[in-house]
Amino acid sequence: MKENRSEVSRRNFLKTGSVLAAAGFVPYFAPVRVRSAEELPPSDRLRLGFIGVGNMGLLDAIEFTSLLDVVAVCDVDSDYGLARTLASKSVGVHRGDELIPPDTYKYYQKILDRDDIDIVGIATPDHWHVKIAIEALMAGKHVFCQKPLTLTLEENQLIRNACDKYNKQVFQVGTQQRSMKGLFATAALMVRKGMLGKIQRVVCDVTGNSHVSGPIPEAPVPDSLDWDLWTGQAPVFPYRATKEMKNGRPLMARGNFFFRFFYEYAGGSITDWGAHHVDSALWALDRQESDSGPIAIDGSKSVLPVPFKDGYPLVSNEYNASREFNVVVKYADGLELVLVNHSDATNGILFEGDQGRIHVNRGRIKGKPYEDKLHETMTESDFKLLYKGKPCEGHKQNFIRTIREGGLPVSDVYSNLPSMEICHLSTISIRLQRPITWDPVGKRITGDDQAASFQSRPRRDGYDIPQV
Repeated sequence: MKENRSEVSRRNFLKTGSVLAAAGFVPYFAPVRVRSAEELPPSDRLRLGFIGVGNMGLLDAIEFTSLLDVVAVCDVDSDYGLARTLASKSVGVHRGDELIPPDTYKYYQKILDRDDIDIVGIATPDHWHVKIAIEALMAGKHVFCQKPLTLTLEENQLIRNACDKYNKQVFQVGTQQRSMKGLFATAALMVRKGMLGKIQRVVCDVTGNSHVSGPIPEAPVPDSLDWDLWTGQAPVFPYRATKEMKNGRPLMARGNFFFRFFYEYAGGSITDWGAHHVDSALWALDRQESDSGPIAIDGSKSVLPVPFKDGYPLVSNEYNASREFNVVVKYADGLELVLVNHSDATNGILFEGDQGRIHVNRGRIKGKPYEDKLHETMTESDFKLLYKGKPCEGHKQNFIRTIREGGLPVSDVYSNLPSMEICHLSTISIRLQRPITWDPVGKRITGDDQAASFQSRPRRDGYDIPQV
């Protein structure tokens, strides 16, 4: 089929920027506002297909619709994902005053196969992230993937390898706290510029989403859900859900939304909220190099909600991820990073230095160094350096700018992986109820063969992750 001129122009524009960036030549563009989809001619609009439009995915798709063309969405649950997305009437393609709804698919490969799609968004359950992300990179797509980026330490290396190979595409991780200028970015600069002195201890309070279920009954798989496909690489368990409903979904279930409370698919609050707060803490500490990891992790004082043996739950009808934990992560230079499910300071990050301390969360920053207005000495140049040479703006706007201008987004894969490393190591220590040691250079658990076996997981046949 003959391409029209506007389509050729759009693709050449995107291809030229990618080639220049890959060659190490990043052209200078004066900072400009990322325009909304309505303001751009169709020839200049990026096109996105979003995979996983349940809870967070629907919110992401709505936000992206104001910035580009969301031409397709995919979900293995036609009611929870696709029907709700279409019913929102907020996702699709702007054409004048009309919003054209996206195409809908059950199988994500349908999106990857479309040549007219530039970007793939991913907000599936955690155990699907890396497989889809790598296959999207292989298909030549830019990727926006919700946190937590990975399920295991092995997946950390797999996604790193893929980004090394397919470095022409932009990959933004959905740790949007990095884009909160007046909160986490300000706290990061205060730490980096020495306004608290030498940092001795950091506490990440990841209070939230800490549920206890009790036994959840088996239930018929909803007609709208492909349970086998949803399960993916994980072991197959019967579908479970309560008859009681809340906000249009079961009050408790083994499945959509509630997957985060099962170690088979996720890591509980450690990876759910920890993916945000540990990431923001390491960003502030400037400890995001691949070899800057910890040497010891102790989650032995944490409580498991159901009986475990050798790190595996003995029952399958209850949430099994720990909701009561205190994990101490130690670095070679004496720094301690602590993950807790509850603290007096509440959800957020507490930075303790020898000259003061601050606490930051999504609502405010407090602490004497902040109240003394030390942060007011920071300049826009300071923030621009923190944002890798780009202006401070929304997380998705930064992603789109990076696609058009080159360079790395504010939350790239490489700088995100150290936080995933800590989250996964913490989860392993909790599950085994003992301390573990880590070689941050060799990327391996040392002195404990059983703990080391948790660095990867068996995957069901047919759900292998590409090794690139």
